[in-house]
Amino acid sequence: MEIILAKGSVIAIGGMFPAIAIGLIGFKAMEAIGRNPESANKLFTPMLIGMAFAEAIAIYALILAFIG
Repeated sequence: MEIILAKGSVIAIGGMFPAIAIGLIGFKAMEAIGRNPESANKLFTPMLIGMAFAEAIAIYALILAFIG
């Protein structure tokens, strides 16, 4: 029973914070593009890389939940 609770906690916390991070990254990038539309090409790649790194943390949490 404790193992199931631990796995659920790992995936819940490991999915919640990367989701918040991805939302904030997208929000700030769109805010910056709204202020300076010419910067859209310069901001798009770093935004995607930042989102990918944040999503990798969620994938690590998913792997830990399956292995643990």
